[in-house]
Order: sequence, then structure tokens, then C-alpha cells
Amino acid sequence: MHDVLIVGSGPAGVGLAAACGAAGLDVAVLTPDETLPWRNTYGVWLDELDDPALLATLGQRWDDVRVIAGGATIALGRGYGWFDNDALQRELHRRADESQVIWYRGNAARVEPVGGGARVVTQEGPSFAARVVIDATGHQPALLRRPLGPRVAWQAAYGVVGHLRGAPVPAGAAVFMDYRPAEGPRGGRERAPTFLYAMDLGDGRYFVEETSLAAAPALGFDVLQQRLELRLAQAGATIDAIGDVERCLFPMNGGIPERDGCVIGFGAAAGMVHPASGFLVGAALRRAPRVARVLAAVLEAGVSAEQAAGAAWQAVWPPDQRRRLALYEFGLAALLRMNQATLGAFFAAFFRLPPARWHAFLSDRGTAPGVAGTMLRLFLMAPPGVKLVLLLTAFREWPLLLRAVRGT
Repeated sequence: MHDVLIVGSGPAGVGLAAACGAAGLDVAVLTPDETLPWRNTYGVWLDELDDPALLATLGQRWDDVRVIAGGATIALGRGYGWFDNDALQRELHRRADESQVIWYRGNAARVEPVGGGARVVTQEGPSFAARVVIDATGHQPALLRRPLGPRVAWQAAYGVVGHLRGAPVPAGAAVFMDYRPAEGPRGGRERAPTFLYAMDLGDGRYFVEETSLAAAPALGFDVLQQRLELRLAQAGATIDAIGDVERCLFPMNGGIPERDGCVIGFGAAAGMVHPASGFLVGAALRRAPRVARVLAAVLEAGVSAEQAAGAAWQAVWPPDQRRRLALYEFGLAALLRMNQATLGAFFAAFFRLPPARWHAFLSDRGTAPGVAGTMLRLFLMAPPGVKLVLLLTAFREWPLLLRAVRGT
């Protein structure tokens, strides 16, 4: 029986496996294939990566990062980067291998209690036991119950990496959000808000992506693709050659899953996606050592497997972060009520806050009082249309504010 069995081999799962191994735990990972490449684009604010070796895995960096909203272009003055997924995967696997993490291949089918822990039974037949099982299989966990109700807001995006004729963004720049409405002969102004997320990759290559920050129901990829084409035409840019296409769809407010005995979640399976930005990987890599240290301490102390899992779950979701989550979900509920113009005005006000305010708000390191203070300050300086939406949301979504107070 292992100390820890992690199900899933994405960045969150492998990062946690490496951290647990470095903490002296006997760790195994169950995955269909640990060599499968990581396909999604993982962005991170540079000042949130403390680990030099992880900083070295960034493939792209931008110092010139902008937001276009509410009729203004705002220079953020904060460095932003993308991971080179191959480099990140190699580094995390190197750390896992150094810590003697064991790799098992298979698809998790179910989990069963066993003396001193739990056993994961695979679809292929073999089973593997550990004192604590961690589900890191993504937005639809293999072993945890995470029912997505009708109020779930989905982030959807359609993006292209390719050579473009004409520049959709200034040379060397990254446009984090461009909330100007896409216009053109095939559409006119969109009703469901979307924005352009675009980067200059050098040598005539660009990444351009039309993103729906949050919508219920989700916006379709066909709609996003059409809007991207309209937006590029509006900017006088055309795609000469496509190198890769990205389609993303995930819940922004799927909630925290129920803990099941000795099984806990981590990463997207634990609901760790930032409800204000959709970011995850940087937060998972930062939280992994903390969770590993807690697990190592409680398992060494000889507590029961269920108590160990409970302590680790508190490290993943301490009360203050539960309060923050409720505040973020309140903010998300407000965004869902905004049209393109109101949302542009909202973000224009948000990014004009003192940088330390919005840095912390979009970070995994902020506190619930800090998030609440930022929300109050934003409300006081917001234009009337935004204030009206926020007041209406407070009236209708007061249970979220009550959760923020209680930390439940």
C-alpha cells in the first residue's frame, strides 16, 4: 500500500506527485499514459512563479501586456508568460522520477475502502491501494462527485496559432483582453460578450483567440470562430497558414466536490480554477508543496487515512480560500448579467484600480478580506450601469455573500 496514489497525469497531478515524493512519501500515479503531451495553453503572471526551474520552462514572455476596454487601452505593467508544455512536462517528470514516483497505467473505474486506506480499481482489472487517493483527472473527476448544476458558467475559446498577414496586436505585445465588439458584414455587434486574447509570437506568427469569459449556456465554437474571423478582418489581418487550433471549454464555477473518505481532489478536479480568470496551473504548482507537507506530517504522525485526507483537503481548501471562492462566484454572477458595453466598462474600471489591488484579485495568493475590499473599491468607482448590475446581483445572490462570511 502506497502513502499516496494520484489519479491523473496532467500538470496538477504530476506537480503534486513530485512534491509528495520530495516530502518523503511513497507515491504512485495512475494514468492511461504518462507520456501523452499536454495540449492546452497554460498562462501565468511572471511574478507568481517563485521557482526558478519552473520559470525556466516558460516558452514565451511578454512585458508589454495590454487590456482594451471601455474605449481605452490600458498598459498593465505586469509580465505574463506561457509555459512550454514539453519543457514543463520534462521538469515535473524529472522531479517525480528523482523522488522515485511509481507510474501505473490504467483508467480508474471506481474506488473501494480497504483497511488503512482505499483501493482504486481500474477498467482494465488491476487495482492499486494507498492510504490517501487524490483525484487529479480534470473538470470531470473520475472518482469524486462534482455535479454541475444549471447555474454553471462556462468559459469557451477558439484560438489559432499561425502566420498572419497584417498585425492584430502591436509588435512584441500581448493583448490580455480586447473587449471591443467584433463587427463585420456577417454579424454586426454581438450580444453575448466575448473578447480577443492575442499575442505576438515573433517571425510573423501570432496566437489569436476569441474567448467567452463566462456564459450559461456555453457559447459554441462555431460562433467564436466566426467572431474571431470578423475581428481579424476588422483589424486588417488575415491568416496565411494555421499551425495549430485550440478549443477550450471548462466550468468557471463548478463548485468544490464532495470529499469521499480517503479520496480528495486536486487541480480542476478540486474546483481550483480561478473563477475570475480561468487560470489553474500556476496555482496548482504553488499549492502542491503545501499539500505535500501536510500529508507527510499527518501520515508520519500515524493518524487514520481518513483524517490524513481531511487534513490534506483543508490544505487544498482552507476556510479563507472558501470565502474567497464565494466572493469570486458572486462576481461571476454579476458578469453573467452584463452585456458587451457594460462588461467593457467594468474591466476598464477594474484595471484602473491600484495595481496591487487587481494583482491580488487575479492571484491565487489573495485573501478573502482583500478580495472583498477590492470589490467594494471597484463598486465605488464604477460607472452607474455597472453599479446597477452589481446591486441587482447582491439582491439576488445574497447566499453567496453569506457563504463568504461563513467560509462554507
